[in-house]
Amino acid sequence: MSAKPRLGLIGYGAFGKLTAQHLAAHFDVRAFDPAMDGDDAYAAKVDLAEAAGCPVVILAVPVGVLEQTLQEIARLLADGALVIDVGSVKVKPAEAMQRLLPDHVRIVGTHPLFGPQSAKNGLEGLRIAVCEVKGGKDARRTAAWCRKVLKLKVFNVSPEDHDREAATVQGLTHLIARVLLNMEPLPTRMTTASFERVMQGVDMVRHDSPAVYQAIERDNPFAAEVRERFFSLFDKARGELDG
Repeated sequence: MSAKPRLGLIGYGAFGKLTAQHLAAHFDVRAFDPAMDGDDAYAAKVDLAEAAGCPVVILAVPVGVLEQTLQEIARLLADGALVIDVGSVKVKPAEAMQRLLPDHVRIVGTHPLFGPQSAKNGLEGLRIAVCEVKGGKDARRTAAWCRKVLKLKVFNVSPEDHDREAATVQGLTHLIARVLLNMEPLPTRMTTASFERVMQGVDMVRHDSPAVYQAIERDNPFAAEVRERFFSLFDKARGELDG
């Protein structure tokens, strides 16, 4: 039996670990993260050069440090390597990867529309967005692999279309959740089914890092417009109640 192909995973936070957990059956995962303690059941701890030198490289770093990471790995990437990001926004990472990575690599943007909480029972049926960044062939192959092997529901979209929809889907979810978290403790005894559904949504993003919220609300070029519309309608509703 042939050895599994090597995959470099740069960033081993909560989502990096989730990525390794589900890809370890298919790849020899080599992970780089300064905060990583050591090897675990899913990935071997390596230095940046070894992780970046793999045939497939996944960037699981916050959007805020993506450009710095791209600058650090650009000279380390192998000819023909496939570089994939998993950021919560896509316009900004796609532009940065095209600008900072060498011509000899292939690039695909992805956004897994799940996290450790929503994926705790497995990946099958969960959603992922796949964006063409540099040629459509690699994006189509990545989408097909995610669909066939990981059993994900795949959406092939442009970075712009992704961010336009995510500004509402993620932007409002995280904004409302942040407000409700700041209102805690909230009632847990005489609750309704609808209230419990709302709190389930809050719990899914409760442990997301501040960097995730920052990316969703500030790095998405369409988020501000959605927020302004939401706040405008909120003020209108408040005025109707006060009246």
